[in-house]
Amino acid sequence: MKLQRHGALAALAITATLAMAACGSDNNASGDGGGNADAKAPSTDCAKGSLTAQGSTAQKNAMDQWIKAYQQKCSGAQITYDGTGSGAGIQAFTSGTADFAGSDSALEDGSEQNAADKRCKGGEALDLPMVTGPIAVVYNVSGAKDLQFKPATLAKIFSGKITKWNDPAIKADNPNATLPATPIQPVHRADSSGTSDNFTKYLSKTAPADWTYGNDKTWKAPGGVAAKGSDGVSAKVKQTPGTIAYDEWSYATTNALSMAKIYNGSGQYTELTANAAGKTIEGAKPVGKGDNLKLDIDYNAKVDGAYPIVLVTYEIACSKGNDAGKLDLLKSFLTYISSDSGQSALTKQGYAPLPSSVQTKVQGAIKTLS
Repeated sequence: MKLQRHGALAALAITATLAMAACGSDNNASGDGGGNADAKAPSTDCAKGSLTAQGSTAQKNAMDQWIKAYQQKCSGAQITYDGTGSGAGIQAFTSGTADFAGSDSALEDGSEQNAADKRCKGGEALDLPMVTGPIAVVYNVSGAKDLQFKPATLAKIFSGKITKWNDPAIKADNPNATLPATPIQPVHRADSSGTSDNFTKYLSKTAPADWTYGNDKTWKAPGGVAAKGSDGVSAKVKQTPGTIAYDEWSYATTNALSMAKIYNGSGQYTELTANAAGKTIEGAKPVGKGDNLKLDIDYNAKVDGAYPIVLVTYEIACSKGNDAGKLDLLKSFLTYISSDSGQSALTKQGYAPLPSSVQTKVQGAIKTLS
């Protein structure tokens, strides 16, 4: 049955996500995802063969669940996905060592897109939105709970302008909190990361006066502590008092990290839920052409109850020039993960399903792969 996500994302996702999100989305996360793979078996025709993919850590747990479900149903298929980071995934795809790549950011126009296109003989590399991954702001502050932040405050913290937890700006955001006079240790990704790209894009769009480093997969601001991968960031915050970081929601949930409310464009401090994140994604505008489905997220959207820090992970695949021996499996697997059964499985792992309008476009693009 077709999922009606625009108006009823909360009914589908919020209860299931908060009650059942039990696995991470990165390197050493369980492939189980805490879900029953048989219950989410592929609703598409099976294909045989093997696929090798890598990239985004934000979608690693989703991929583990999808692969398990697909391979249980389709015994002749062997699919591997390594959470090496978005930058490494794009490089592997471009060099031809990955059949498709996962990235938390669409291919950048110019050299990155051109290099990926060269891999696709006679066609272009497509960005196919597949996973909605909210980004949590997580913290470990002794004696403080239920913290909340405006964008300018976050920009000052992660750029090193605010250095103590009892800074007046943090107090202004949290008038009822007990804040210690201890140093802040901002934690950022050490590797090339689409999560970093999306988080810095959020800062540059919502607090441009205080965040002057633009957006990039590689962290540009001075200072702070670097940790590799989503698992490294989570572990650092969990183990180190005084830390604050940006982290995929599924990892924050898995590690029972404290998550902040974030001030949105409508003037509300908003808790991170699947419904709140879905409201922001629903307002994203398509900016790609044809079957290239890049989305532009409005982090300042004036939508009541919207959680503004979200990312969309893309599967990057060739429109043409795919290995003929792998094409059937590539199309079959991508069709499954973008299907109703594939998308509904995400709510158990700290993700939100694609809006139905985006899902329809993605499945249409997959049909044209050759």
